[in-house]
Amino acid sequence: MSQSQLASIVGLSYAQIGRYETKGTQPPAEALKKIAQALEVSPDFLINGSSGDQAHASLTDTELIQQFKAVEQMDEEDKHIVKKLIDAFITKKKIQQLAS
Repeated sequence: MSQSQLASIVGLSYAQIGRYETKGTQPPAEALKKIAQALEVSPDFLINGSSGDQAHASLTDTELIQQFKAVEQMDEEDKHIVKKLIDAFITKKKIQQLAS
């Protein structure tokens, strides 16, 4: 997700998102909450977590975990295709949610 897209979703300026990301500026609690919701992570993850920690803590669907493990074993080209398909589906769902 680009800074512009995130800014649009959470109702902040592109410049402000950039300051949070690159200049170390701390967002107020309400902005942090909105950013976390838009990125589908917890505010705590934005402050402290790593992507591996977040994935391990939040994935509870054992079938999905097994599928991700199978994809992880694929060659880079196949992994890239699977990631693109997942991204496309997630984007479609987000657009549908915004349109509702």
